[in-house]
Amino acid sequence: MSQLALVIDLNVCVGCQACVTSCKSWNTSGSAGALADLRPYDEDPAGTFFNRVQTFEVGEFPDTQTVHFPKSCLHCEDPPCVPVCPTGASYKRASDGIVLIDYDKCIGCGYCAWACPYGVRELDEKRQVMTKCTLCVDRIYSEALPQQDRRPACVMACPTNARLFGDVHDPQSEVSVAIRERGGYPLMPEWGTSPSNHYLPRRKTVINIRDDELLRPDSPQQIDQQPSRADAHPRSTLDDAANFSG
Repeated sequence: MSQLALVIDLNVCVGCQACVTSCKSWNTSGSAGALADLRPYDEDPAGTFFNRVQTFEVGEFPDTQTVHFPKSCLHCEDPPCVPVCPTGASYKRASDGIVLIDYDKCIGCGYCAWACPYGVRELDEKRQVMTKCTLCVDRIYSEALPQQDRRPACVMACPTNARLFGDVHDPQSEVSVAIRERGGYPLMPEWGTSPSNHYLPRRKTVINIRDDELLRPDSPQQIDQQPSRADAHPRSTLDDAANFSG
């Protein structure tokens, strides 16, 4: 059985929110929508999102780093949200491992949200049903789209290629290779849910530049600092207004 999932590279995620907006745009107009946006400019706004990016700082001053952490349904191999659903609305597909919700059966009781240790299920206040990431199931199998576009909207929109999509059960897939070679890890594995989505850890980048490479001989800064001849006329610079006076 295949298991489709996302692999997110925390080393190159810049927190631009492109994945959030593209997810919202695609799903609110697709089979999962419409996704509510209530009181967006009031003191108590409410809205439904399948994907959110949490930004926080780690470390102690002055050695701190800003981390952007995208989070959505992890499509667990053993999802705790499925057995607690009293109507069978939450289910996991055997063909590709995607966890979905049957809106016709969902009564909005919230049991699945209580059971999920990752906090990625949300109640759509307008429709009164539970919602979550579907891995754009209506997109990845759409024959109306070119093959290269049959990926989740968030993956297509990411400007830094921080999001990978594929079958984590296929050892030769792009996602499996990334997990294996770059130390990918699941979120909170101690809960025993076996999340399918994985994260690639942040890496400290070392730039190897010699001191003599920092200053080029032809640098405009170096040219301006060169001593001029006694009989030379002053050179005009953009920040010297006097040289441009008539």
